[in-house]
Amino acid sequence: MNFSLKTPRIILVFLSLLCGVHGADSQTAANPDSSLQTILRGLQGTRVTLHQAQESAAMNATSVRISEASYLAAEGSLRREQGAYDPVIFFNLNHLDNRQPTSSIFTGAPVLATEQTASAGGVRLNLPIGTKIEADLNTNRLNTNSQFAALNPEYDATGSLTITQPLLGGFAASARKQLTSAETERDAQKSRFDQQVLAARGDVERLYWDLYAAERDYAVQKLTRDRAEAFLNETLLRAQTGLVGSVQVASARTSLAQQELLLIERDEQLGVQSDQLAMYIGARPDPPSSRFIPADTPSTSYPLEPVDVLVDRALKNNLDLQAAQKDVDAAGTLADAAAWEALPSVDLIGTLGGNALQGNGQIVTIPGFPSYTLPGGTFGDALSQVFKRDYPSWSLGVAVNIPVGFRSGLGERDRLDAGVLGARQHTVELSRAIEQQVRAAYGEVSHGTARLKAAREGVEASEEQVRVGLIEFRSGRVTAFELVRLGEDLADAERQYSDALVRTAKAASTLRQLTSADSAMPGTYGKER
Repeated sequence: MNFSLKTPRIILVFLSLLCGVHGADSQTAANPDSSLQTILRGLQGTRVTLHQAQESAAMNATSVRISEASYLAAEGSLRREQGAYDPVIFFNLNHLDNRQPTSSIFTGAPVLATEQTASAGGVRLNLPIGTKIEADLNTNRLNTNSQFAALNPEYDATGSLTITQPLLGGFAASARKQLTSAETERDAQKSRFDQQVLAARGDVERLYWDLYAAERDYAVQKLTRDRAEAFLNETLLRAQTGLVGSVQVASARTSLAQQELLLIERDEQLGVQSDQLAMYIGARPDPPSSRFIPADTPSTSYPLEPVDVLVDRALKNNLDLQAAQKDVDAAGTLADAAAWEALPSVDLIGTLGGNALQGNGQIVTIPGFPSYTLPGGTFGDALSQVFKRDYPSWSLGVAVNIPVGFRSGLGERDRLDAGVLGARQHTVELSRAIEQQVRAAYGEVSHGTARLKAAREGVEASEEQVRVGLIEFRSGRVTAFELVRLGEDLADAERQYSDALVRTAKAASTLRQLTSADSAMPGTYGKER
């Protein structure tokens, strides 16, 4: 009676085991990545392509915006230095009303009342060769109650053109130093800004592939957890038939618990990687999604040129290195100017001018002297006399300044020469670092295909181990603990494959950044898994 009651249950257990064996064989015969792809396609999140992430970073990445601010500041400095050679128009106006008591009969009035309006205006101009030019016009209008004033009101005017030319100042080398330095600094900051844009693209690409690896690791862990759960169910069925003992069941339960914890960690890591990408590109996933999901997959093929060719290209095209060289040029400009400025200053100063006197003539009578009067004229007549140089003037002179000891000028020259030396060594250091990084990245990319092939073979071998292990477990030749270890080895092999896939893609991105190449290297990215 008891035997008849247990028989249907035992038959059901064996049928389940047979189905399990058949299912395992079918899964092994299929594409090893098919289960992973199913999990990956089922992940919830906002799918984003690499291009979309890079475009968002170009607009929102703080590193790009900071570099842009430095470039704009350099543009402003250049504009300021260019403004030093813009003409400057100046004008002054002053009016004086004065009442002065007098004690001399020759003042022409007991209380001398004067009203005087003076003005001065002109243009100043500095030339890039060090020449300073100033053209000015000074006028004066005087009203007085003095009876001895032959012109009332009286118009006085003087005009002059003054040119100052340094003879030992290096001319353009010294006079144009700040403008040349600002131009070079602007070019350097522009190169750094362009390189930072490329760097941001590279940083985003590496973060993107890190997110891809975290996503694939999560899928691998979920698949491992699902296998551990299926294995526990199978172990429970076998325990019911007496084919395995309680120790085997405990091993299966322990494995499932461990895989559950690891799955939680992988889920957290996927969220962390998504947040890092989101923070860098300044964009969040579309609600209600909490994470980004990569829509692209890394290339598996990267044809390369010889490493020396890439090194030469990087040393020639790298924008950071070009900016460092421009820093050397800017420092050299100031050092060259300082060498001239250490010399005594010898300035040639020449002035060409004219004078004028006009006004309303009035009769002047002095007791004991014949009366006299001056011909009158207007303010316009006075200006005409100045411009026509009816009463010309000129001067020519030399101004010499000789510092005793020359310590100030020579010390500044030595300081700037040292700055040039330091800038050159920084350029050498940077070029060596770039070469080292190019060779290191080249090594990773050149071994990428072999590394990926070895990782794929490791996955296939681990799959085969698990398949054989399941068969041997069902035949009693392998314990549950040993089968659990085989499952962990398979998960490690899958993660190594992810690492090999992403490592090569990140190294290729680094090569593009170092060579300042905006176009992708040979090899395409897969779309929409």
